[in-house]
Amino acid sequence: MDFIFIEELRVRAWVGIYAREKTGPQTVELSLTFGVPDTAAARDDIADTIDYAVVIERIRAELAARHFNLIESLGEFVVRLLFEEFGAPWVKLRIAKIGVMKDVRRVGVFIQRGREGVEPPATPV
Repeated sequence: MDFIFIEELRVRAWVGIYAREKTGPQTVELSLTFGVPDTAAARDDIADTIDYAVVIERIRAELAARHFNLIESLGEFVVRLLFEEFGAPWVKLRIAKIGVMKDVRRVGVFIQRGREGVEPPATPV
């Protein structure tokens, strides 16, 4: 099974429930791993896979335009985007707010989802 990974993608996003988090966007960091068709490598054609550059730009655009109260909701939104718009069979996502609390480097969530009965493989994000 083939997959694409995107590590430490930093995006400005509107997320949070606290007053200090609603004054402006904050930096979130995403690391994603998602399944792609095995045929991409065989035919050497971008049309047979998921274009990671398009994924990154869609995530940036969507997160800049929306507000999420919870980082969990933001993460679920990204997973649904990969399922519905890009056809990924499974997604693993680690997403974190950076420096939102004193003496804490990151606070975040890890989400694994497969669509339609597909289980994500035991690969790290």
